[in-house]
Amino acid sequence: MTSTTHLARALGLALAALALAAGCDKPAGAPGGPAEKPAAAGTLDPGDAGPLKPGDAAPDVTFKLHDGKEVKLSSLRGKQVLVYFYPKDDTPGCTIQAKGLRDGWADLQGAGVEVYGVSTQGAQSHADFIAKYELPFPLVVDEDGAVARAFHVPLRGDFASRQSFLVGKDGTIKQVWLEVDPKEHAAAILDAAKS
Repeated sequence: MTSTTHLARALGLALAALALAAGCDKPAGAPGGPAEKPAAAGTLDPGDAGPLKPGDAAPDVTFKLHDGKEVKLSSLRGKQVLVYFYPKDDTPGCTIQAKGLRDGWADLQGAGVEVYGVSTQGAQSHADFIAKYELPFPLVVDEDGAVARAFHVPLRGDFASRQSFLVGKDGTIKQVWLEVDPKEHAAAILDAAKS
């Protein structure tokens, strides 16, 4: 390989790492940072089936939880279910998001919302994240990205994009967030659950 090829490869890896960090760490409103907004119905990404949208049937996936238990999404019919995807345990933006959901837990429970966080880390990483921040909700082990793919969530390298789906009591998608502000996410979920 030439030194130019090595340099190009290193630059590509550095840019990929920066893109991942931007998704997990930039505050809302910052250039390149996330903004809390629901997806518009019918928005499609070219070259794939496009994101799920309100009114679509939620994929009937089985969640493998951090404690080894399994939960089939269809078994939760009759409840509202937040399925939120995040890049990585115990990183700044992901921690802010999880702590916000934890701090809003009583209100979310009062609105009848079950919460499942999904990322590609293993069970031990999830268990450590839950213990460190006293998270009251389970985390889904999605090491192969199958749950992310079922929800049409893009993977950037080995990390899921930060996206969230509120599944209604009837098993259809009630609301979708393709861009999430970690600081404001719990309040946005609560508003959608009450609507």
